[in-house]
Amino acid sequence: MTIATEPRAWRFALVGTPNSGKTALFNALTGSRQKVANYPGVTVERRAGRFQTASGHRVDLVDLPGTYSLRGRSPDEEIARDVVLGRLKDETPPDLLLCVADATNLRVAFRLVLELKRAGRPMLLVLNMIDIARRRGIEIDLDKLSAELGIPVVTATAVRRNGIDDLLRRLDEVAAGHAGKFTDSTWTTPSASDLRSAQREADRIIKSAISDAARPDTLTRRIDAVLLHPVAGLLILLAVLFVMFQAVFAWAQPAMELISGSFDALGAYVHGLLPDGLLQSFIQNGVISGVGSVVVFLPQIMILFLFILLLEDLGYMARAAFLMDRIMGGAGLHGRAFIPLLSSFACAIPGIMATRVIDNKRDRLTTILVAPLMTCSARIPVYTLLISAFIPDQKVYGIIGLQGLVMFGLYAVGIFSALAVSFVANRFFWRETATPPFMLELPDYKLPRLRSVVIALYTRVKAFLYRAGTTIFSMMVLIWFLASFPQAPAGATLPAIDYSLAAMIGRWIEPVLAPVGFNWQISVALIPGMAAREVAVASLGTVYAIAGGGDAATEIGQKLAAEWSLATALALIAWYIFAPQCAATLAVIRRETGGWRWMFVTFFYMLTLAYLAAFITYRAAVALGWG
Repeated sequence: MTIATEPRAWRFALVGTPNSGKTALFNALTGSRQKVANYPGVTVERRAGRFQTASGHRVDLVDLPGTYSLRGRSPDEEIARDVVLGRLKDETPPDLLLCVADATNLRVAFRLVLELKRAGRPMLLVLNMIDIARRRGIEIDLDKLSAELGIPVVTATAVRRNGIDDLLRRLDEVAAGHAGKFTDSTWTTPSASDLRSAQREADRIIKSAISDAARPDTLTRRIDAVLLHPVAGLLILLAVLFVMFQAVFAWAQPAMELISGSFDALGAYVHGLLPDGLLQSFIQNGVISGVGSVVVFLPQIMILFLFILLLEDLGYMARAAFLMDRIMGGAGLHGRAFIPLLSSFACAIPGIMATRVIDNKRDRLTTILVAPLMTCSARIPVYTLLISAFIPDQKVYGIIGLQGLVMFGLYAVGIFSALAVSFVANRFFWRETATPPFMLELPDYKLPRLRSVVIALYTRVKAFLYRAGTTIFSMMVLIWFLASFPQAPAGATLPAIDYSLAAMIGRWIEPVLAPVGFNWQISVALIPGMAAREVAVASLGTVYAIAGGGDAATEIGQKLAAEWSLATALALIAWYIFAPQCAATLAVIRRETGGWRWMFVTFFYMLTLAYLAAFITYRAAVALGWG
């Protein structure tokens, strides 16, 4: 009896230079059938997905970090090298390297192709963005190019479905004859002389198989004449950032009200369904009020992520880094630090991981140390709660929302603080003071594609909701327990929470934080806030909901406005500008820097700045009569 077995899935690896459209091609091929994790032992992101060729053959695809060489000068390059050469333990070597190149900019890409050939892996070169190249009048002789490189060459437009269908058909042809047929690797770490020699060979191939554009594209040049202007460009960048932070408030409000109303209705339903007691309190005040008080800020976080994704896809991020180079260089930061720092507005973890693009160790470490000062999305729930409760919803000059203006100011303070800390570190702690010259390849402007943006936004939203369902939920269970036990004694006149473990812990910590205007409820909320900053909001929701018998769960902002002074609210905002990062970010700092030292340095310098900022803010506000 013969048992039919399903053919083994092919394993392909996507490799290419940054800005080659590699990620867009990965999204187009795999769609929603992808997952994100880290490579074992390192914090380099591993994106993997699955698709089928035109004939139905299954393919497991891994998207390698963008790289210009396999020299291994950064963690990203090391991972790309080890996957290509089959050096990773428990990782099957790829059957085929899918090398992606921008058809409008092939010099550096061909140098990488020549280096990859020495690895002895079957290869297929995908000339991406071929539509843009053709519009510019660039003519590519594919047969001659394939003969010169010694590998099959196909064209594609990663963001258009018809180009992907053609690519899938060609993959069947190429993979059937080449996949898995390895040859002995002759790759060795290239020297500077080797790279120059490879570049000369790449230039020769380009001259042989590719003609220059008869009608050079000038649109990008005309746009850059404005956006890269030293004065106008900076003003436009500030305007873009200002609009982004205004949108976080204005656009998100209807969706936030819908989510808030849904959780309020769910809480009221549970309150009416269950009898009074611990179970009702746990579900209504611990679970619904706690998790709901964080999930309500999802629309704002989505808007922030959406802006960042659109700016990246548009090609504006690299221009922003170029514009900020001079300003950042004055503070001792490399121009390449701008993109990791801007990414940290969404979350410090990917921002810190993005510092791997910085070759200089000192510059990379400085960027890691200041990245947590960027106003990450985890601060948004704290800021929004306090701004909504204490800053009036009114217009400045009739057009600018005061609340959005305050939010923009908080982001600006975070940026200024990062530059200031970098300046101090480079002047007093590092031996080197000179920042290496900034060299950056500016990609062409491209309209963002809905499919890629939606997939990336979905991935980030899923990660936030997973965090709300795990870390935040577990913290809420702990806070509810501390706030509910022991129960009030018979004849008690104060709210039941005043007799709980949470009150005991809060009052024990309160003397340390009293000079900055914090009460015991805030003291309790700051502790689980170390797991994730937004948990502090959920903790306040749980504490005040229990203290108020459930009424404060739906109107936590009004509750705080009634019980706190403006000085206390401003001090808490100042605290969270500098507050030590969540535990996950500290863990990433430890792994990225290779030890505990810089993790503790980051934690204690931020804790010190947070206390000083809150103290000065509170005392100044009290002096102004806001206490």
